[in-house]
Amino acid sequence: MSVERNTRAIEGSVVTDFQDRMSYGGYLELATLLSAQRPLSDPEHHDELLFIVQHQTTELWLKLVLHELGAACRLLREDQLAPALKCIARVKHIQKTLTEQWSVLATLTPAEYGQFRGVLGNASGFQSAQYRAVEFTLGNKNAGMLRVFESDPGAHALVTAALEAPSLYDEFLRLLARSGYPVPAALLDRDVTTAWTYSPELVPVFVDIYRDPRAHWAAYETCEELVDLEDNFQLWRFRHLKTVERIIGLKTGTGGSSGVPFLQRALDLTFFPELYAVRTEL
Repeated sequence: MSVERNTRAIEGSVVTDFQDRMSYGGYLELATLLSAQRPLSDPEHHDELLFIVQHQTTELWLKLVLHELGAACRLLREDQLAPALKCIARVKHIQKTLTEQWSVLATLTPAEYGQFRGVLGNASGFQSAQYRAVEFTLGNKNAGMLRVFESDPGAHALVTAALEAPSLYDEFLRLLARSGYPVPAALLDRDVTTAWTYSPELVPVFVDIYRDPRAHWAAYETCEELVDLEDNFQLWRFRHLKTVERIIGLKTGTGGSSGVPFLQRALDLTFFPELYAVRTEL
């Protein structure tokens, strides 16, 4: 069937009657999804929609990241490494998308943002329960953060569950131990509600793996996948920092933080420090 007059004919087999059929919009709940963008500026500022869509889209991706990381943790507990790595690979692609999204928000100039920033009140990305749950699932835990979510029972429950569960790194180390690697027992029995901190006694375990990748391929591949996760996360943090700096300079954040200096300190937070330390030992 050729195209004539720059118009593509609709094939006769294409379904057009959705009175009693599932439609695209129905399946995706688009009526609900697309009605959730409600700018508060009055008169409505053109660029507020960009700000809302950017952050809502991020939350949707974070929901999928949590879904995949949760599955990866479960699969590691079940010694199903290959499908766990598939989940991690998907997270890596999502991370790249999230990092690229900052370039869209960066088109917002200081003058444009200033015209509707006031309507945000104290709303801030710092209060994202899903972002915090992702950080906790990767091991960068901080029980003090729970105070931020006390007024929202659902968000508080989500972050608390992530705080109390073993992290992805905890599950990987437990899998290594079950596979015969000499992971120190103290690390296997640690308090998982605390942030992971650098453990030099773990580095020799990774040195042996990295010195003979072929003999330890599954463990070696997983280590490199985790390094990819951390690299991607740090790139996201850095892009966030530079976007904020570009738009508001050194102003304080809407949530009360110092803004750029606060975001700068996040770059010092780590998830898998031994997987970087091992490189010095090789």
